[in-house]
Amino acid sequence: MKAIAYLKGSSLSDPQALYDLDQAEPVLEPHDLLVAVEAVSVNPLDTKVRAGMVRVPEHVRTLGWDASGVVRAVGSAVTLFAPGDAVFYAGTFTRDGANAELHRVDERLVGHKPERLSFAQAAAMPLTGLTAWQLLFERLGRVPGDLSRQGTLLIVGGAGGVGSVLIQLARQLTGMTVIATASRPDSRQWCLDLGAHQVLDHSRSLVPQVAALDLPPLSHIAALTHTARHYAELSEIIAPHGHLALIDDHDFFDALPLKAKSVSLHWEMVFTRALFQTPDMIEQHHILNRLAQLLDQGVIRSTLNEVISPFNADSLRRAHARVEQGGLSGKVVVAREAQPSASL
Repeated sequence: MKAIAYLKGSSLSDPQALYDLDQAEPVLEPHDLLVAVEAVSVNPLDTKVRAGMVRVPEHVRTLGWDASGVVRAVGSAVTLFAPGDAVFYAGTFTRDGANAELHRVDERLVGHKPERLSFAQAAAMPLTGLTAWQLLFERLGRVPGDLSRQGTLLIVGGAGGVGSVLIQLARQLTGMTVIATASRPDSRQWCLDLGAHQVLDHSRSLVPQVAALDLPPLSHIAALTHTARHYAELSEIIAPHGHLALIDDHDFFDALPLKAKSVSLHWEMVFTRALFQTPDMIEQHHILNRLAQLLDQGVIRSTLNEVISPFNADSLRRAHARVEQGGLSGKVVVAREAQPSASL
């Protein structure tokens, strides 16, 4: 089968950073699905693994942890899916990623693709949707569907992939006041279109901007990007007994500034269930199905921004360059066939 491999520790200036190759079809384990991949979203994780900034097992040859496609075959113990089912999922980076014609993934990490969405629109949602859902409802303890007033949520980096989903989930499924940050007119408007009540400029000091809103102290903060840069201010503006949730990487993180306010610190790592084969691993299947239902009902929208095709190394290189460039609102997806892009 055709696949797109990557060179570990490479920059995009290297011709072999991403390259096409032929390899054998995956051998299924009992709970595995064999998926004919139709579209893959490119995340910062992909670029970091390729560049050697995030380590994955040596046997992993292909990137791509955000995919949609059609089930081609199933393992002997599969009960959740059948051949012909359209699916979307994030998978795990302990296995080869989905940058290939065929990809194997554990059924417990997979959801049924939203019926109203194209494969490209669906591929933009699994990794960021799971991260946002788990951060909001598992780490920060909000209750989906409880629209009673639940405090104020500040989302640092609201126009990115995770922020774009988190704004929608918090606005549609909770009673929280949702404040996002963005630094450009287009990204500010993106956040407002997704439902943010207010948008602050994270290129300027956040303290006076928050004070000008005349709101109670911030009870919850989701720091999604450049947390180290904003940490001193976040520690200042968060309320006593508040909750701070992080997803970005740090060589070192000093939690001491949070002690005086008894702030709870939360980390969200979307692959934890898959990496440790936790007893509740199937919860990712349930979350993805819930997200698919919300997408089909129009309660939330796909955060797809740009589609690149066809599905080959050159297209993937262009997508990696777009992600590394930064400033992208929403997600960029590589698809087998040209499909509609922005969903908003």
